[in-house]
Amino acid sequence: MRSFIRLTDFHRNELSEIFKIADSIDDYAGFLKGKTIVMFFPESSIRTRVSFEKGIYLLGGQTILFDPSTLDKKEEIKDVCGYLQNWADAVIVRYKDIRMLDKMADALNVPVINAMTDDNHPCEMMSDLYALSKIRPDYLNDKYLFVGADGNIGRAWKEASEAFGFELTQSAPEKYRIPGVHFNENIKDAMAGKDIICTDSIPSDMLDDLAGYQITKNLMSLANENAILNPCPPFYRGEEVSEDVIDSEYFVGYEFKKSLLEVQQAILIYCMQNSNS
Repeated sequence: MRSFIRLTDFHRNELSEIFKIADSIDDYAGFLKGKTIVMFFPESSIRTRVSFEKGIYLLGGQTILFDPSTLDKKEEIKDVCGYLQNWADAVIVRYKDIRMLDKMADALNVPVINAMTDDNHPCEMMSDLYALSKIRPDYLNDKYLFVGADGNIGRAWKEASEAFGFELTQSAPEKYRIPGVHFNENIKDAMAGKDIICTDSIPSDMLDDLAGYQITKNLMSLANENAILNPCPPFYRGEEVSEDVIDSEYFVGYEFKKSLLEVQQAILIYCMQNSNS
């Protein structure tokens, strides 16, 4: 079985195969019948957990939920996994340290699916790019701008750009620069020529530093015609995005995230069908 921890572990054609499975998800009815998926999610998770749980249910599977803190124990994780794989057919993990997921993947003979770490968020990126592919046929030739500080969402967009091959720029104060990403500290200059504008919520201790980087309708007007705003939820009106831009035609809308359901189902199906190469 194959784990899903980093997008850069896959070739673009493999990621496209996941999209194809999502397109024909009705063909996989009952795929998880008799299967048990063990999930590690904190109470605060809403969108990712709901879409994973519902997706597994619709494929005929059963979920068992634990808080991620249950992984923080004296017992070595390889020993935990040695027992867990007797009953789990896949494991979905939201945990701060991606190295924990790597250790679990090494110890398990069932797939480990990354539901977010402090380094990345691969399922979210897959869902966003799949949704973009449905409304922008040339989405991989679009120019992407991430506005925000170095963090797991910015790094997730970097990872996605490397895996899929699209152009990504970051705009933020210099001290929040993401290593290895094209950078423009001037937000107005950075907006010019861009098609997809992405944001992340701002930690409270960075609000003052990033006050000048709030995405507004006026800023969006500097981007390419038909540019869209794709803020990573949870977003906060009046912080990284303005009230008016969320209520405008630039915002892709709440239905944009509906594809989390099918894409995460497709990731599970792909990983459970494919052996490591």
